Amino acid sequence: MGIDSNIAGDWHAALAALAWQVDLGLTDISAETPLNRYDLPEPIKAPAPAPIIAAPKVTPPPPEPEAPNPEAAIFAARAAANGCETLEALREAVAAFEHCELKRGARNLVFADGNPKARVLILGEAPGVEEDREGRPFVGRAGQLLDRMFAAIGLARTSPDPETALYITNTLPWRPPQNRDPSLDEIAMMRPFVERHIALINPDVIVLVGNTPLQTLLNTKGILRARGNWTEALGKPVLPMTHPAYLLRNPIAKREAWADLLSLQTKLRR
Repeated sequence: MGIDSNIAGDWHAALAALAWQVDLGLTDISAETPLNRYDLPEPIKAPAPAPIIAAPKVTPPPPEPEAPNPEAAIFAARAAANGCETLEALREAVAAFEHCELKRGARNLVFADGNPKARVLILGEAPGVEEDREGRPFVGRAGQLLDRMFAAIGLARTSPDPETALYITNTLPWRPPQNRDPSLDEIAMMRPFVERHIALINPDVIVLVGNTPLQTLLNTKGILRARGNWTEALGKPVLPMTHPAYLLRNPIAKREAWADLLSLQTKLRR
């Protein structure tokens, strides 16, 4: 077999023959039989790298709303109220007041109704469902009863004559959820607006209808004990009376309410 047979046992001769073949340009070792590459198995492909999926963007939860600061709310209310020289300016200031959470759940601002020149100012509690819907105080069943009660002594919210007119407003201008009682913080933060409202109307007499206005102006509760007893607040004579809603639930108490109305009538005639 030529060179192969002659150098098969000679390591140095075999290495010299290999170097000679390299010098001739031989780079691949050929087999003795042809190789059909189409018969070879497909090479195993490395698996494709998994796609890089960006981690989902996590949005941090919104910060918990800060609890309203009652003192800051009262300060803001007083500053806003004291800057009002007209009823329209006061209405705009109340509408723009953002510290009372009741505003966010109410449908309408309930500011006032009646004759601003009236001698008698009625201060109620807070709007109910009908008042929230219409934006006027005392328009539901209790309001209708209130109108009939004061009409019995010749007073009406629709009267153009200050001597026989009524002006009606509430301690709170927004309806509390489920008609719940206003909290002490809510009463305190809205009091500066109530005081300014009364100052702008400057009535001869204030009628407090229910526990909330009693708490607002006299800092006390117990309307059933206080009703019918004249007192004073903000330099004005004040008459506490039971709320018409209470009279609807307790018709027997209408007799006492009638006595209070006659007392008011006597006061106005002096």
